[in-house]
Amino acid sequence: MSATNGANGAATAPAGLEHELDAPPWRRVESTLMATANAIRAAYDERLADLGLTLSLASLLAYVADYGPVSQTRVAEHLGQGRAVTGTQIDRLEALGHVERRPDPRDRRVWLVAITPDGLDLSVSIADVDRVLRAELRAGISRADRQTLAATLVRLQQNLHRSTNQSHHQGATP
Repeated sequence: MSATNGANGAATAPAGLEHELDAPPWRRVESTLMATANAIRAAYDERLADLGLTLSLASLLAYVADYGPVSQTRVAEHLGQGRAVTGTQIDRLEALGHVERRPDPRDRRVWLVAITPDGLDLSVSIADVDRVLRAELRAGISRADRQTLAATLVRLQQNLHRSTNQSHHQGATP
């Protein structure tokens, strides 16, 4: 898409694409990102419901299928969530027969989470759901556009981490 020149020679945005800073706060890029993330989560939850899972449970199961047996702490770190929430999710998957806890032979204080044969079968179905939904989400979006978007999102995350670290340090200074 290219910009056109207005009556005064200044570049203007294509019809329907106003500058995001002129948009009301609920239409700015951050709000769009949050709404998109929520919609993606809802789409995965809806598709995975047929398997008796949510996106969170499927992500945990897929991780254990790929990298297990692993400690609960490692799973929590990978998923970016607390150990208590992860423990509750493991309890649920264990009750469903998809994972099991095993003692860690290297450290008797630690339990490892391992996939069961039933969980391994289910992880194949999860991968199928992911592949189909991802293809639908990417329809009409080129690889180059996705790479540009990914690079922009990584930069946004880095800026956010830098900003929150500065806020944390500023708050800690007397």
